[in-house]
Amino acid sequence: MGLLVRFLASAVAVVAAAKWIPGIEVDSWGTAFMAALVLGLINLIVRPLVMLLTLPINLLTLGLFSLVINAIMFWLTGVLVDGLEVSGFVPAFLGALLVAVVTWVADKFVD
Repeated sequence: MGLLVRFLASAVAVVAAAKWIPGIEVDSWGTAFMAALVLGLINLIVRPLVMLLTLPINLLTLGLFSLVINAIMFWLTGVLVDGLEVSGFVPAFLGALLVAVVTWVADKFVD
């Protein structure tokens, strides 16, 4: 049940990011669901490897570089999903931040 709530929260967050953040566009709800699925898979497979490779930078910045990594993962999702356009680093950063906050809040309600 928690996985489903997190998936739905991610899809809603992607749509909210497209509505509120200039530079992010989503064609439809179907695209938002696909983006949430791809973002989840990227965070499951690619993100741990990137976090391991950037561990020294992450330690040096006291973990703040993780925000940059999240932005890169969100941008990569925009590259892989047709219908999701992320045009630049700042929209990717803000979109990733919004998705992270929304999924974090959803996790707190599920637990």
